[in-house]
Amino acid sequence: MSSLLVCGLLAGVVVAAAAFPAAALSGLAAKAGETSFASLPSELKDFSSPQVTRVYAADNRTLLAQFHDEFRSDVPIKDISKNMQAAIIAAEDRKFYQHNGVDLKGVARAFVSNNQGGSQQGASTLTMQYVRMALAYSATNPQEVIDATKDTPTRKLTEMKYALQIEKDLTKEQILERYLNIAPFGNQAYGIYAASQVYFNKTPSKLDVAEAAMLAGMVKAPTSFNPTIKTGHDQIQARRDNYILPGMVAMGAITQADADKAKTEKIPTKVKAIANGCISVAKNNWGFFCDYFYRWWMEQDAFGATTYDRERRLKSGGYRVVTTLDVKGQNAARAEIAERQSDSSQNALLLAGVEPGTGKVRILATNRTYGLDDPAHPKNKLSPDPAKKAKNIRGSFPKTTNPLITGGGDITGYQAGSVYKAFTMVAALEKGFPLSYPINSPATFHSQYKTSPSDESACPGSDDWCPSNASKSEAGVFNMWTGFGKSVNTYFVPLEQKVGAENVVDVAKRFGVKFRVPKEAEMANDEDQAAGWGSFTLGVMNSTPLDMANAYATLAGDGMYCDPTPITQITTEDGAKIDVGKPHCKQATSKDVARAALDAARCPVGDSAQLGSCNGQNTAGDTRGIVGHPVFGKTGTTDAEKTASLIVGTTSLVVAGYMANPDWQNHRDHMSHDVINDAVQHTLADFMKGKPSVQFKKPGNDKMSTGDLRSVPDVTCDSMSSAKDKISGAGFDPVTGPAVDSDCPAGTAAGTSEDRTVKGGAVTIEVSNGKKNQPQQPDPQNPDPGQSTPGHN
Repeated sequence: MSSLLVCGLLAGVVVAAAAFPAAALSGLAAKAGETSFASLPSELKDFSSPQVTRVYAADNRTLLAQFHDEFRSDVPIKDISKNMQAAIIAAEDRKFYQHNGVDLKGVARAFVSNNQGGSQQGASTLTMQYVRMALAYSATNPQEVIDATKDTPTRKLTEMKYALQIEKDLTKEQILERYLNIAPFGNQAYGIYAASQVYFNKTPSKLDVAEAAMLAGMVKAPTSFNPTIKTGHDQIQARRDNYILPGMVAMGAITQADADKAKTEKIPTKVKAIANGCISVAKNNWGFFCDYFYRWWMEQDAFGATTYDRERRLKSGGYRVVTTLDVKGQNAARAEIAERQSDSSQNALLLAGVEPGTGKVRILATNRTYGLDDPAHPKNKLSPDPAKKAKNIRGSFPKTTNPLITGGGDITGYQAGSVYKAFTMVAALEKGFPLSYPINSPATFHSQYKTSPSDESACPGSDDWCPSNASKSEAGVFNMWTGFGKSVNTYFVPLEQKVGAENVVDVAKRFGVKFRVPKEAEMANDEDQAAGWGSFTLGVMNSTPLDMANAYATLAGDGMYCDPTPITQITTEDGAKIDVGKPHCKQATSKDVARAALDAARCPVGDSAQLGSCNGQNTAGDTRGIVGHPVFGKTGTTDAEKTASLIVGTTSLVVAGYMANPDWQNHRDHMSHDVINDAVQHTLADFMKGKPSVQFKKPGNDKMSTGDLRSVPDVTCDSMSSAKDKISGAGFDPVTGPAVDSDCPAGTAAGTSEDRTVKGGAVTIEVSNGKKNQPQQPDPQNPDPGQSTPGHN
């Protein structure tokens, strides 16, 4: 049978594809175990070679990162230089345009040589080589990969059958295009686009004769012909100069002069580094955003049922991803942080910026470098946590891949303090309490909530919780504008009691706060436990800057909560746009409630409320002047100032900043509001430069600010005990006020500070000093009260 094959081929009996199976393949068929050529498959499975996924900033131009298993991007034949097309034919198949997929004389020559002990010859045409690579890429299990690449007669027969069919289905140009896009070129470069980038930092359309000849020469053995090592460099130069360039001349693709000139060009000894994943962008400012995108992708069911499937899709799908990252805003945030906090500081300054109404994450920045410490030569300092330090565990500074800003993995967040009071305010507004709702707020409030008797905030001799204010001066009657503006604990704890702590927790959940600590999650998801969580309003649970930026963005978005997203648009390699990552929003509270709460939230940051008065109460009063736009927000501080936070927003962006120690939350440092406030304020100011000034909207319901006002009983000249009974009986909370001039007897009620107020609200009873109508005694130094004595004005 083998003699029939050889004779048939050499005599040229079989030339056409139709006659080929009947005679020419008999020898190979015998070697393959009498495999019937006609029974072999001839149509390749549909497959897609792995493509690079590229991730861009919101400007659709700045490349943030790329993900790949094989660095490859397909390009059409029109974008591949003629030099490259000619060079690969000269290198691999000079009869490419003459045969129909199989070089019959080549097969005969190889068969004779291989069976008579001569040098091993392959005789694979460029089309057959493409078949081999295509079969490997379309394989669905390891055995199919082996079958596609193992040097056996059966594989050779299969390649021939496929090649004959491909030549019928595709043009030579289409075959050449597919070959050049799938071929390996070494040094992580797959396909001609990647090869052009890696070796010459240019596109395939720009390859000259020498460059094309070198690349074409590498396909046969990318490892052996690697120009970055000495032996490979010498071999690829010899192959280029002595085989490929002469072949191009013989084919008429170039002149001898072109070849001679090409031989003078040096072979590169270095290649362009191939960035892959988030670690490779550590030198830029967006490593943590890249990590946030990657973690987001790995959670999307749309990209596969398992994390393995999702990662494979990311690294081989060839997607073009346009993210939400604002490059100018991100760079400005990083610069503001660097100005105030060293990268090697154990205390982290963490900033997150979210766009209201969309959930688009515009900024994620911190004084850390996204990356892995070198275990052989570690630069990270030992953890400040004594327990970890004793075990030689290193901290997160200056390098870490922990999601410090967004949470996840071991990062459960940080206590943010009074920024949580916004959730109590929203819950109260939802229950019908207006912004003007007055509460008598003492220096210390005896609450109905329980705590450990050993807790510093426990009422003396009991397990009742008695929270205090940051300052004894924070006492008196406050409403939501002034109470939020001054961050009065003893206003918000009783307000929480009135609306129910479980309802405050529910608002936080609706506003997207994540409960990552198991015990906190248990309390949040159990209504009975949540009802007793009195300290919730003071921000004692863990959260991240991203959580809180997005929660406050819900206020600026008219109560519309949007899942935070790093995605603007994802496009497939075929140009189809997919919906994954688009804003996913739902109404978390009513527009009127959101607008009313936001109005009170203007007080802490030095802006003016539109519906009432802040009365000069603020904790970051310079914010409005620094940002230069209408703003709202809130400061937060935890016990012993272990964390400091500030959230500030406009209609365009909300920035939340935390200053914390990610490695040891029980540290002894005092976090400075001077640092965190400056960073947040100037980051937002930088972002808002050049943008129009947009005022916040007012609620359509006036009762959001005034409530259902009721008349206060007249208690003029009543005894104080009688006045209090009268006020209480009318459904108000009586509060003893200051002494005032009055013609009522001293120690009786001179009246009330308000004639109408909200049911249940505090009513201040003014105490008469009995001096209003006493005759004025003349001043012996100035008998005429209309005249001033010099030196006494």
